[in-house]
Amino acid sequence: MADAKVIPFDEDRQRRRPAAGRRVRVAPPVAPAPAATAAEPGVAEPVAEREPRAAAAGDGWDRRIASGLAFLRRRITGEYEVDEFGYDKELTDQVLMSLLRPLYDTYFRVEVKGIENIPAQGGALIVANHSGTLPLDGLMLQVAVHDHHPSRRHLRLLAADLVFMLPVVNELARKAGHTLACAEDAQRLLEAGELVGVMPEGFKGIGKPFGERYKLQRFGRGGFVSTALRAGTPIVPCSIVGAEEIYPMVGNAKTLARLLGVPYFPLTPTFPWLGPLGAVPLPTKWTIQFGEPIPTDGYAPEAAEDPMLMFNLTDQVREQIQHTLYKLLVQRRSVFF
Repeated sequence: MADAKVIPFDEDRQRRRPAAGRRVRVAPPVAPAPAATAAEPGVAEPVAEREPRAAAAGDGWDRRIASGLAFLRRRITGEYEVDEFGYDKELTDQVLMSLLRPLYDTYFRVEVKGIENIPAQGGALIVANHSGTLPLDGLMLQVAVHDHHPSRRHLRLLAADLVFMLPVVNELARKAGHTLACAEDAQRLLEAGELVGVMPEGFKGIGKPFGERYKLQRFGRGGFVSTALRAGTPIVPCSIVGAEEIYPMVGNAKTLARLLGVPYFPLTPTFPWLGPLGAVPLPTKWTIQFGEPIPTDGYAPEAAEDPMLMFNLTDQVREQIQHTLYKLLVQRRSVFF
């Protein structure tokens, strides 16, 4: 499927033929009356003014339908591209982002700051805190980069093994551009000029108790720093506020988690007590802030093997994210507004 060709939307759109002219009935002459303005209530808009607007609205629907049918045809015939990691750009832009956008814009009302710190082109590693019991923060981060960056860049997230072991989720993650959280894949993406996102806290961050919210967990062994050094790409710290409160985790059913083969089984004030309804996240107000990039291209190639340098850079990134989290928490008025 890698050699399949993507057909642009414009080739599938048909030019709409002009609508046939309509006959206009001419009324008998009457005495002149004062001209009615468009703002006058109860006065009908002239037919000549209504018709162009109706035609424009019809044109818009025609284009949407034609675009949708063209998209379905390419899906059925296989005339679309995926990269070596399984990333399907067209499906992500047309479907997956559209499904996530209402959650991003209306439900969590995400505010983005510092988007200018993400390079307009070339590789960069975005390092963010991780929280929320379920990994919705990664998905919202992906929408934030795509919708707010002037170059509409795509974020390729590094995901845990568990993501690629789950049916359906595995396929959707691949299509959305996620790949296994390993140094080899991350380096190949960075060297290809992609934006790569990593959340070094992993399950320790996403599954931490509510009482430890906004306290960063350990950032592993600094493998993400080594990858950035090898690729010579900048590291962009990212702080996310709001995700910690969507599922307040007050307990962990460890025995049940072991039986299910998952890192933790969350107990919240609503889940599992309210069944499926308890899985609905709370509508918190989110802020995502991108910090100033930390350059790595000034280091020698062998710097990636220096454990002290990796420790110092890892600590620098972690401290910058933690400091920004505290600053955003002081600035916010409420969890929900």
